[in-house]
Amino acid sequence: MEQRHQDENETSNGGDYFVVKAKDQGVTVIGLTRGKDTRFHHTEKLDKGEVLIAQFTDHTSAVKVRGKAVVYTKHGIIDTEE
Repeated sequence: MEQRHQDENETSNGGDYFVVKAKDQGVTVIGLTRGKDTRFHHTEKLDKGEVLIAQFTDHTSAVKVRGKAVVYTKHGIIDTEE
């Protein structure tokens, strides 16, 4: 049986990727921490047409998107206007 070692870029929780594409100016993507106290830990501001490719990590358990955007995940596509 082949043993697979964890790559330094992977995380122990699977590290699922997601993509946020801004449909308007000033879309905000906020990363929320994992653990007993959920906190904001990272914020990105996107302009119309910009794309952010991000990954859930040991530190990021959730993401909040403000503004008009399309979010692509392995679970489907979410349009914030719907």
